[in-house]
Parts: sequence; structure tokens; C-alpha cells
Amino acid sequence: MLIVMDKNATDEQIEVVEEKVRSLGWTPHEIPGSIRIAIGITGNRGAVDQTLFANMPGVVECIPVSKPYKLVSRDVKPEDTIVRAGGIDIGDNRLVMMAGPCSVESRSQIMEVAEFVKSHGAQFLRGGAYKPRTSPYSFQGLKEEGLKYLREAAEKFGLAVVTEVKDTETLPLVSDYSDLLQIGARNMHNFSLLEAAGRIKKPIMLKRGIAATVEEWLMAAEYIASQGNYDIILCERGIRTFETYTRNTLDLNAVPLVKHLSHLPVVVDPSHGTGSWELVVPMALAAVAAGADGLLVEVHPHPEKALSDGKQSLRPEKFAELTQKLQQILPAFNKRYN
Repeated sequence: MLIVMDKNATDEQIEVVEEKVRSLGWTPHEIPGSIRIAIGITGNRGAVDQTLFANMPGVVECIPVSKPYKLVSRDVKPEDTIVRAGGIDIGDNRLVMMAGPCSVESRSQIMEVAEFVKSHGAQFLRGGAYKPRTSPYSFQGLKEEGLKYLREAAEKFGLAVVTEVKDTETLPLVSDYSDLLQIGARNMHNFSLLEAAGRIKKPIMLKRGIAATVEEWLMAAEYIASQGNYDIILCERGIRTFETYTRNTLDLNAVPLVKHLSHLPVVVDPSHGTGSWELVVPMALAAVAAGADGLLVEVHPHPEKALSDGKQSLRPEKFAELTQKLQQILPAFNKRYN
């Protein structure tokens, strides 16, 4: 159920409605829009009787929401959500670039990459400090030392930080160093982590699970929103199919589909989506054509020496080529770069 308030509804009228929702054992979620405030209801086991709220002062209408993902549905909020992270808006008419290495390997490495990607228009520095890997013997990241290097490099070159959080134990620490928290594909169904992320006031970028349907992905986002954190960005990073020539199959169908179903901004990761640096530039450009609000791209000064995902990392000169091509095509889609 969505309770739509009059644009002139008072704070007191809104609070009275929310208190009635609570008195019935449900949870109200205040969802501000550009011209109205709506109150979403969660926790109800069945249909909500509209007459409970329809005649309350300040209420314009009550709208049933049929989708299981209520709070992230476009039924609840028709206009696009713009998420602000590190002073940067994601979801407006600017394509946001998040770039950096898969893993923070050393202070000198992350400093070199940060300076370069900033000079070519990136707004976010990406890099993993806690790395959940398929093999327990693979490089697992520098942990807090890596977080410190990320933060130092970002502040020196005027970038925001996006990095992955892998569990609830390290969530507070990673949050302290980050502007945008990434929940990776392996953790999309880690409901304890999703709920914990929903209880902190930090923007979240939720990657699609390796074999998740679009509905499962949106339901994972709903877990975060249900705890009161509505600053969510969705990241398409490819799904596992029968194809073996690429690491994953980058599902660009999902971008316009999710934007039709949900009001949340969508970022595309062509690095993990393909697993091959030769495919990153063309798929990044295709992602823009599909309507992506941002790109998450791996950049490494020496991919052949990378401790993780070197095969899919762009060398600096290829990243520069990508940004040049983006600036050429973005006007056709009413977007700008930097």
C-alpha cells in the first residue's frame, strides 16, 4: 500500500498517518518526491484496507502496490531517485565514472591510478581492500591498510571512495573509510549483510548476483530499503550463462528493464561483465546507450602484474580512449561526462 499525501500536507498530518500505520503493527516509510510525499507500508501480511487511511487529513489517495519489491518499485516513486554519495549525484544527467584497480596492492599503485583516473574525469576511486575470492589461497586484500591508502589517495586527488564490504563484522570499519559501500555479487543474498547495510546511513551499491533474476536483485535491494536506507544504486555486472568465451554475460537488457520497474539509478560494470579488457570499451559504450547512469571500470597501471583480475583491467591509455569515446557519444543520450 502506498499512501499519497497532499503536496501541502503538514508535518503533523504526515506524522498522524505514520503513527496509525505503526499502531496497526506495520512499518511506515516516508518517501519524498519532487512534488509529493508518499508513505509506503511494509510488514502487512495481506491487502491493506484503503478505508483505514483514505479519509485522514492530508491524504490524497491510497494505491495498492502489487510488486513484491514495494519500496524500490516505480509504483511507489514514479520519478527517478538521485543518490548523493561523497558529494556526487548519481542518477541525474551526468554519467558517473568509478575507476580504479580490482585490489589495492600498495600505496604507490593506488596513488598512481587515482591521479590518472581523476585527470580523465573519474569521480570515484574504486579498489578492493577486503576481497572475497573463490579460492582461499588467492590474494584477499590489504584490509584496513588498503582502506587507508584508498582514503588518502581519494582525498589527495579529489575523488570519492567506493569499495566492497564483505561481511557484517567489517561493515562499520569499511563504512568509516568509504563514501559508497559496494555489496558484491557473492553477497547479494547475504540477508544479514543487506539488513545491516540498511541500518547505516551510507549509500549502497548493490551488485547483481552471479545467477540472480532481475526480481531477485530488486528484492535484495528491498531488504536494504526495508531497514530505512533508500540510498541504493544497482550495479549490473554480468550473469553466469553457458557461454565460455567471456567470464560472465553482461545483461544490458537489465538496464532499461530495471529503470522501467524501479526508480533506483543503475551502474554497469563491463570489467566483470566480460572478463576481458578488449571487450570493456565497447560494452561500456553499449551500457551508456542502454541508459546506464554510471560505469564501474577496472584500471591498473600494469595489468600483467595485478594480484587479481588483471585480464579484465584497462591500461591507462585504454581508459583514456574510453573517456574520449564517451564524450563523443553522450550528447546523443542527453548526458554529459564530468
